[in-house]
Amino acid sequence: MFDRRTLMRGGAAAAVGTGALLGGHVPAAADPKRPPHKLKMHVGTQRRAATGAVLQEFVRHGVTHWVGYPPNPPLHEGRGHWLPHEVEQTREFAEQNGVTLDMVALPMLTSSLIDNDPRPAIMLAKSPERDRDIEDIQKMIEACAIAGVPAFKYNMSLLGVMRTSETPGRGGSTYETFRAAELDPNAPLTIAGRVDADAFWERINYFVERVIPVAHQYKVRAACHPQDPGTPKGGHRGIDNVLSVPGGKGLFTFLSLHDSPYHGLNLCVGTLSEMLWDPQREVYGILRRLLRTRRVFNIHLRNIIGRRDDFMEVYPDNGDNDHARIIRILAEEGYEYNVDPDHVPNHPDDPDGQQAFAHGYGYLRALMQAVESTL
Repeated sequence: MFDRRTLMRGGAAAAVGTGALLGGHVPAAADPKRPPHKLKMHVGTQRRAATGAVLQEFVRHGVTHWVGYPPNPPLHEGRGHWLPHEVEQTREFAEQNGVTLDMVALPMLTSSLIDNDPRPAIMLAKSPERDRDIEDIQKMIEACAIAGVPAFKYNMSLLGVMRTSETPGRGGSTYETFRAAELDPNAPLTIAGRVDADAFWERINYFVERVIPVAHQYKVRAACHPQDPGTPKGGHRGIDNVLSVPGGKGLFTFLSLHDSPYHGLNLCVGTLSEMLWDPQREVYGILRRLLRTRRVFNIHLRNIIGRRDDFMEVYPDNGDNDHARIIRILAEEGYEYNVDPDHVPNHPDDPDGQQAFAHGYGYLRALMQAVESTL
């Protein structure tokens, strides 16, 4: 049997162990008069949910905030934007099932390959169609403001999310893998043709100049996802991805295109790691710098093994990134929006990823609670 002093020594050791796990911080004894510290961030998800049952599945696994999808506009009827009541219905659908609609995904500017995009004009720099699509986005920003939805997310993609192979993973799963050396150097150009870095920046800036002032006017945050993955030196299929580097002319340059607190990032930490040659050393400092701009409006948290041009996507607890350290950085910098699991491994017994995402939600919630207990 343990005596009282043995039990106290064991408790102290456990506290030190927990502190070491979460970055070496060991909390002082709790002050009974001090209210418990609460993190500002939330466990979120960007998974689609067509029914209340799916939203309740999220809630059961600790999700409190959702990135939602109002119905696609009826292009066949000549309308390319949401109406305010459609966004409002999506918000009410979320609230009725126990989650907060924190953000919506635009029905255009997705992460798809431009050849497969039904509304490619903005990224093709094709006027007057791109001006029509931009006007539709302006109307959707207004609809979000009227419906009480504070943010939207989008991509500026031509090549889509490129992967080259799969790698066997734990428990019979497979990890999506990207190796630049395996890309076909003779792959044909996309419908965009050749788009060098300068041309890509022109297209991005054209969009930002016309959309962000409207987002600022209506106080709706616009969150752009970085390009995933980076292109190798010389580009691929005639295209140089420019939003796949942090420094130089990359993510910080993007943020500088418009001085508005409503112009920011849907920052995927996995994608950020994919940009770096030494992510285990570099990612934490860059993440902190980005957070200090106060322009990070959503976090996708997934893990990789590898580096730029050669990586695989793995489970959140077995990659190169220390997710406990990342959550602590988010907490220290006062991050107050969603943290979403993203790009889970594949398994034939889990074709829709429900098991893998449930693991991700629980892992995130546990990390947040552990960090919260040490602040």
